[in-house]
Amino acid sequence: MDSLTSLKNPKVMAWRSLKERKGRRETGCFLVEGRKMVEEALASAFSVETLLVSESHAADFSLPEDVPAYLLPDHVFAALCDTKTPQGIAAVVRMRTAPVTGSCLLALDDVQDPGNVGTILRTADAAGFDGVLLSDKCADVFSPKVLRATMGSIFRMPVEITDHLPHALHQLREDGWSILSSQLDGTPFFRREPVGEKFCLIIGNEGNGVSPAVQAEATHRLRLPMRGGAESLNAAIAAGIMMYDLMRDKE
Repeated sequence: MDSLTSLKNPKVMAWRSLKERKGRRETGCFLVEGRKMVEEALASAFSVETLLVSESHAADFSLPEDVPAYLLPDHVFAALCDTKTPQGIAAVVRMRTAPVTGSCLLALDDVQDPGNVGTILRTADAAGFDGVLLSDKCADVFSPKVLRATMGSIFRMPVEITDHLPHALHQLREDGWSILSSQLDGTPFFRREPVGEKFCLIIGNEGNGVSPAVQAEATHRLRLPMRGGAESLNAAIAAGIMMYDLMRDKE
């Protein structure tokens, strides 16, 4: 491994910029931290550009020979990481998005909490959804907090980012898809009309719900029952309940 020792080294400065959305957009890369996430990245279809290892963990990892690797002093490595207690290894990974396909999709309409976005991606992966369509005002799927919440699902769950979610949903509807809008004034979710083989479930913004323009494309407007005193559920929790129940119809 080559060694870099200065925070002012151009490579180090570029890697450090990946903690910010601007830096990720300019480079087209993002940084993942920790053994599990690095292993997931290496096993995926994503391109791993560089591996980074801290000096105190140099003997802890067996690195592939076909990926450039750099050894960094602990203080330099820590400056690149978002976590307070880095695990000693990180990877610079090329971003990868593409049009989502399949028959079971999820759409996020301006979901802004990184933990929610990451947890929803992870749950979609676990439930067996084919992809996630995100509006461009959602939390950045390649931000450190979202990546941690996905627990590696970012490398398995196809994502597509659109600057006009209503148009994308309109195209699906025109192609015969059911468009399911989750909203508090909808009909009961567990007594819904059949949704067919191809459907897209929409999860709305934490404060404002599904936007009117997106609601206008819905074929089904659905709400989860609130039998207790709570008025609503966390977006990720609501998404998980609905995703698993929708997939049960396919068993």
